[in-house]
Amino acid sequence: MADRVTITVDGGIADVRFNRADKRNALDQAQFAAIAEAGEALKHMPGVRVVVVSGEGTSFCAGLDFSIFGQMAGGSIDGDDAAVRNGNPGRLTDGGLTHLGQQVCWVWQELPMPVIAAMHGHALGGGLQIALGADIRIAHPDTQLSVRELHWGITPDMTGTFVLTRLVRPDIARELTFTARVFDAREGHALGLVTRLSETPYEAAIDLAREIADRNPDGVRGAKALLNRMFVEGVAEQFAEERRVIRSLIGTPNQVEAIAANLERRPPQFTD
Repeated sequence: MADRVTITVDGGIADVRFNRADKRNALDQAQFAAIAEAGEALKHMPGVRVVVVSGEGTSFCAGLDFSIFGQMAGGSIDGDDAAVRNGNPGRLTDGGLTHLGQQVCWVWQELPMPVIAAMHGHALGGGLQIALGADIRIAHPDTQLSVRELHWGITPDMTGTFVLTRLVRPDIARELTFTARVFDAREGHALGLVTRLSETPYEAAIDLAREIADRNPDGVRGAKALLNRMFVEGVAEQFAEERRVIRSLIGTPNQVEAIAANLERRPPQFTD
Protein backbone atom coordinates (compact mmCIF):
# COMPACT_ATOMS: atom_id res chain seq x y z
CA MET A 1 0.00 0.00 0.00
CA ALA A 2 2.73 2.48 1.03
CA ASP A 3 3.99 3.13 -2.51
CA ARG A 4 0.47 3.75 -3.92
CA VAL A 5 -1.42 5.34 -1.00
CA THR A 6 0.25 7.03 1.96
CA ILE A 7 -1.23 7.71 5.39
CA THR A 8 0.19 10.07 7.99
CA VAL A 9 -1.57 11.02 11.21
CA ASP A 10 -1.05 14.30 13.03
CA GLY A 11 -3.30 15.99 15.58
CA GLY A 12 -6.09 13.48 15.05
CA ILE A 13 -6.11 14.05 11.26
CA ALA A 14 -5.28 11.18 8.92
CA ASP A 15 -3.74 12.60 5.75
CA VAL A 16 -4.44 10.04 3.00
CA ARG A 17 -2.78 10.67 -0.36
CA PHE A 18 -3.06 8.82 -3.63
CA ASN A 19 0.54 8.45 -4.72
CA ARG A 20 0.53 7.69 -8.45
CA ALA A 21 1.22 11.20 -9.66
CA ASP A 22 2.83 10.13 -12.95
CA LYS A 23 -0.53 8.61 -14.00
CA ARG A 24 -2.71 11.35 -12.46
CA ASN A 25 -3.58 8.76 -9.77
CA ALA A 26 -5.47 6.65 -12.31
CA LEU A 27 -7.00 3.42 -11.07
CA ASP A 28 -5.22 0.25 -12.12
CA GLN A 29 -5.56 -2.98 -10.19
CA ALA A 30 -2.76 -2.15 -7.74
CA GLN A 31 -4.33 1.23 -7.04
CA PHE A 32 -7.75 -0.31 -6.37
CA ALA A 33 -6.20 -2.72 -3.89
CA ALA A 34 -4.12 -0.02 -2.18
CA ILE A 35 -7.06 2.38 -1.68
CA ALA A 36 -9.26 -0.35 -0.22
CA GLU A 37 -6.41 -1.46 2.06
CA ALA A 38 -5.89 2.12 3.26
CA GLY A 39 -9.58 2.47 4.08
CA GLU A 40 -9.60 -0.78 6.04
CA ALA A 41 -6.49 0.27 7.96
CA LEU A 42 -8.13 3.53 9.00
CA LYS A 43 -11.04 1.63 10.57
CA HIS A 44 -8.66 0.27 13.20
CA MET A 45 -6.22 3.18 13.52
CA PRO A 46 -6.29 4.74 17.00
CA GLY A 47 -6.46 8.48 17.52
CA VAL A 48 -7.96 9.37 14.12
CA ARG A 49 -10.78 11.92 14.36
CA VAL A 50 -10.98 13.15 10.74
CA VAL A 51 -9.67 11.87 7.40
CA VAL A 52 -8.51 14.06 4.50
CA VAL A 53 -8.16 12.33 1.12
CA SER A 54 -6.18 14.00 -1.68
CA GLY A 55 -4.02 13.16 -4.68
CA GLU A 56 -0.34 13.84 -5.30
CA GLY A 57 0.68 15.64 -8.48
CA THR A 58 -1.63 17.38 -10.89
CA SER A 59 -4.89 15.52 -10.21
CA PHE A 60 -7.05 14.01 -7.50
CA CYS A 61 -7.82 10.94 -9.63
CA ALA A 62 -8.28 10.78 -13.41
CA GLY A 63 -10.42 7.63 -13.33
CA LEU A 64 -9.69 4.19 -14.72
CA ASP A 65 -6.23 3.40 -16.03
CA PHE A 66 -5.99 2.52 -19.74
CA SER A 67 -4.82 -0.97 -18.76
CA ILE A 68 -8.30 -1.63 -17.35
CA PHE A 69 -9.94 -0.52 -20.60
CA GLY A 70 -7.68 -2.87 -22.52
CA GLN A 71 -8.81 -5.74 -20.34
CA MET A 72 -12.45 -4.73 -20.81
CA ALA A 73 -12.01 -4.77 -24.57
CA GLY A 74 -10.92 -8.36 -24.19
CA GLY A 75 -14.15 -9.13 -22.38
CA SER A 76 -12.85 -9.51 -18.82
CA ILE A 77 -10.78 -7.94 -16.07
CA ASP A 78 -10.16 -11.24 -14.33
CA GLY A 79 -6.83 -13.01 -14.13
CA ASP A 80 -5.21 -16.15 -12.80
CA ASP A 81 -2.48 -14.47 -10.81
CA ALA A 82 -3.37 -14.02 -7.13
CA ALA A 83 -2.17 -10.40 -7.06
CA VAL A 84 -4.26 -9.60 -10.12
CA ARG A 85 -7.34 -11.21 -8.59
CA ASN A 86 -6.77 -9.24 -5.39
CA GLY A 87 -6.81 -5.98 -7.35
CA ASN A 88 -9.63 -6.92 -9.69
CA PRO A 89 -12.25 -4.18 -9.27
CA GLY A 90 -14.98 -6.75 -9.97
CA ARG A 91 -13.95 -9.00 -7.07
CA LEU A 92 -16.55 -9.19 -4.33
CA THR A 93 -15.26 -8.05 -0.95
CA ASP A 94 -15.49 -10.26 2.10
CA GLY A 95 -18.75 -8.80 3.36
CA GLY A 96 -20.45 -9.25 -0.01
CA LEU A 97 -21.98 -5.75 0.01
CA THR A 98 -19.54 -4.33 -2.55
CA HIS A 99 -17.05 -5.41 -5.15
CA LEU A 100 -13.59 -3.86 -4.94
CA GLY A 101 -14.43 -1.03 -7.33
CA GLN A 102 -17.35 -0.04 -5.13
CA GLN A 103 -15.40 -0.53 -1.92
CA VAL A 104 -12.76 2.10 -2.76
CA CYS A 105 -15.64 4.60 -2.71
CA TRP A 106 -17.88 3.15 -0.03
CA VAL A 107 -15.14 2.50 2.52
CA TRP A 108 -15.16 6.23 3.34
CA GLN A 109 -18.79 5.91 4.43
CA GLU A 110 -17.92 2.85 6.51
CA LEU A 111 -15.38 4.84 8.51
CA PRO A 112 -16.89 6.14 11.75
CA MET A 113 -15.11 9.50 11.48
CA PRO A 114 -15.78 12.26 8.88
CA VAL A 115 -13.92 12.09 5.57
CA ILE A 116 -13.06 15.19 3.52
CA ALA A 117 -11.96 14.92 -0.13
CA ALA A 118 -9.62 17.68 -1.38
CA MET A 119 -9.99 17.77 -5.17
CA HIS A 120 -7.84 19.39 -7.84
CA GLY A 121 -6.95 18.80 -11.47
CA HIS A 122 -9.20 15.93 -12.47
CA ALA A 123 -11.83 13.80 -10.74
CA LEU A 124 -13.20 11.78 -13.61
CA GLY A 125 -15.28 8.61 -13.62
CA GLY A 126 -14.04 6.45 -10.79
CA GLY A 127 -12.14 9.42 -9.40
CA LEU A 128 -15.36 11.39 -9.03
CA GLN A 129 -17.11 8.41 -7.50
CA ILE A 130 -14.35 8.10 -4.87
CA ALA A 131 -14.80 11.77 -4.00
CA LEU A 132 -18.58 11.33 -3.79
CA GLY A 133 -17.97 8.64 -1.18
CA ALA A 134 -16.49 11.25 1.17
CA ASP A 135 -18.68 13.20 3.58
CA ILE A 136 -17.44 16.60 2.38
CA ARG A 137 -15.77 17.69 -0.89
CA ILE A 138 -13.59 20.79 -1.27
CA ALA A 139 -12.39 21.49 -4.82
CA HIS A 140 -10.31 23.98 -6.76
CA PRO A 141 -12.72 25.87 -9.07
CA ASP A 142 -10.93 24.58 -12.19
CA THR A 143 -11.13 20.90 -11.18
CA GLN A 144 -12.48 18.87 -14.10
CA LEU A 145 -15.32 16.55 -13.11
CA SER A 146 -17.25 13.94 -15.07
CA VAL A 147 -19.53 10.97 -14.64
CA ARG A 148 -17.32 9.56 -17.37
CA GLU A 149 -18.30 5.90 -17.71
CA LEU A 150 -20.52 6.09 -20.81
CA HIS A 151 -17.62 7.73 -22.65
CA TRP A 152 -16.11 4.23 -22.46
CA GLY A 153 -19.34 2.37 -23.13
CA ILE A 154 -20.01 1.28 -19.55
CA THR A 155 -22.18 2.46 -16.65
CA PRO A 156 -21.13 3.84 -13.25
CA ASP A 157 -20.55 0.86 -10.98
CA MET A 158 -18.48 2.30 -8.13
CA THR A 159 -21.49 3.38 -5.99
CA GLY A 160 -21.96 6.40 -8.25
CA THR A 161 -25.56 5.68 -9.22
CA PHE A 162 -26.49 5.50 -5.54
CA VAL A 163 -24.60 8.53 -4.21
CA LEU A 164 -25.17 10.79 -7.21
CA THR A 165 -28.96 10.58 -6.87
CA ARG A 166 -28.70 11.60 -3.21
CA LEU A 167 -26.69 14.72 -3.98
CA VAL A 168 -28.40 16.15 -7.08
CA ARG A 169 -31.86 16.15 -8.66
CA PRO A 170 -32.73 12.97 -10.59
CA ASP A 171 -32.81 14.78 -13.94
CA ILE A 172 -29.36 16.24 -13.33
CA ALA A 173 -28.00 12.82 -12.38
CA ARG A 174 -29.40 11.46 -15.63
CA GLU A 175 -28.01 14.27 -17.79
CA LEU A 176 -24.52 13.98 -16.29
CA THR A 177 -24.55 10.21 -16.66
CA PHE A 178 -26.03 9.97 -20.16
CA THR A 179 -23.73 12.63 -21.68
CA ALA A 180 -20.52 11.78 -19.78
CA ARG A 181 -19.61 15.45 -20.28
CA VAL A 182 -16.74 17.15 -18.47
CA PHE A 183 -17.63 20.15 -16.30
CA ASP A 184 -15.70 22.22 -13.80
CA ALA A 185 -16.05 22.35 -10.04
CA ARG A 186 -17.84 25.70 -10.22
CA GLU A 187 -20.74 23.96 -11.92
CA GLY A 188 -20.29 21.00 -9.60
CA HIS A 189 -20.71 23.34 -6.64
CA ALA A 190 -23.84 24.88 -8.13
CA LEU A 191 -25.27 21.40 -8.71
CA GLY A 192 -24.49 20.19 -5.19
CA LEU A 193 -21.64 17.77 -5.92
CA VAL A 194 -18.97 20.03 -4.41
CA THR A 195 -19.37 21.26 -0.84
CA ARG A 196 -17.00 24.20 -1.06
CA LEU A 197 -14.68 25.84 -3.60
CA SER A 198 -11.15 26.89 -2.70
CA GLU A 199 -8.05 28.04 -4.55
CA THR A 200 -6.12 25.84 -2.09
CA PRO A 201 -8.39 22.82 -1.52
CA TYR A 202 -5.90 20.70 0.41
CA GLU A 203 -5.11 23.49 2.88
CA ALA A 204 -8.82 24.29 3.21
CA ALA A 205 -9.56 20.62 3.88
CA ILE A 206 -6.89 20.45 6.59
CA ASP A 207 -8.23 23.63 8.21
CA LEU A 208 -11.75 22.18 8.25
CA ALA A 209 -10.41 18.88 9.58
CA ARG A 210 -8.72 20.72 12.46
CA GLU A 211 -12.00 22.45 13.29
CA ILE A 212 -13.84 19.12 13.35
CA ALA A 213 -11.04 17.41 15.29
CA ASP A 214 -11.50 19.98 18.08
CA ARG A 215 -15.09 18.77 18.64
CA ASN A 216 -16.07 15.88 20.90
CA PRO A 217 -14.99 12.84 18.80
CA ASP A 218 -17.76 10.69 20.28
CA GLY A 219 -20.35 13.29 19.31
CA VAL A 220 -18.92 13.68 15.81
CA ARG A 221 -18.98 9.92 15.22
CA GLY A 222 -22.49 9.71 16.62
CA ALA A 223 -23.62 12.50 14.32
CA LYS A 224 -22.13 10.77 11.25
CA ALA A 225 -23.87 7.52 12.20
CA LEU A 226 -27.21 9.29 12.59
CA LEU A 227 -26.87 11.22 9.33
CA ASN A 228 -25.97 8.01 7.51
CA ARG A 229 -28.97 5.98 8.72
CA MET A 230 -31.38 7.19 6.04
CA PHE A 231 -28.60 7.74 3.50
CA VAL A 232 -27.77 4.02 3.26
CA GLU A 233 -31.33 2.76 2.80
CA GLY A 234 -31.45 0.42 -0.21
CA VAL A 235 -27.68 0.43 -0.71
CA ALA A 236 -27.19 -3.35 -0.97
CA GLU A 237 -29.80 -3.74 -3.70
CA GLN A 238 -28.46 -0.80 -5.73
CA PHE A 239 -24.85 -1.97 -5.51
CA ALA A 240 -25.87 -5.46 -6.66
CA GLU A 241 -27.71 -3.95 -9.62
CA GLU A 242 -24.67 -1.82 -10.54
CA ARG A 243 -22.61 -5.01 -10.67
CA ARG A 244 -25.19 -6.84 -12.77
CA VAL A 245 -25.53 -4.08 -15.36
CA ILE A 246 -21.83 -3.47 -15.92
CA ARG A 247 -21.13 -7.20 -16.20
CA SER A 248 -23.74 -7.33 -18.96
CA LEU A 249 -21.83 -4.60 -20.86
CA ILE A 250 -18.13 -5.44 -20.53
CA GLY A 251 -16.74 -6.94 -23.71
CA THR A 252 -19.91 -6.53 -25.76
CA PRO A 253 -19.47 -5.20 -29.34
CA ASN A 254 -20.77 -1.70 -28.57
CA GLN A 255 -18.65 -1.39 -25.43
CA VAL A 256 -15.53 -2.53 -27.27
CA GLU A 257 -16.37 -0.06 -30.04
CA ALA A 258 -16.63 2.78 -27.50
CA ILE A 259 -13.12 2.02 -26.24
CA ALA A 260 -11.66 1.60 -29.73
CA ALA A 261 -13.22 4.80 -31.04
CA ASN A 262 -11.89 6.85 -28.14
CA LEU A 263 -8.39 5.38 -28.35
CA GLU A 264 -8.36 5.87 -32.14
CA ARG A 265 -9.88 9.36 -31.85
CA ARG A 266 -12.74 8.70 -34.28
CA PRO A 267 -16.54 8.75 -34.06
CA PRO A 268 -17.94 5.47 -32.74
CA GLN A 269 -20.06 3.24 -34.95
CA PHE A 270 -22.63 1.62 -32.66
CA THR A 271 -25.23 -0.96 -33.65
CA ASP A 272 -28.79 -1.05 -32.28
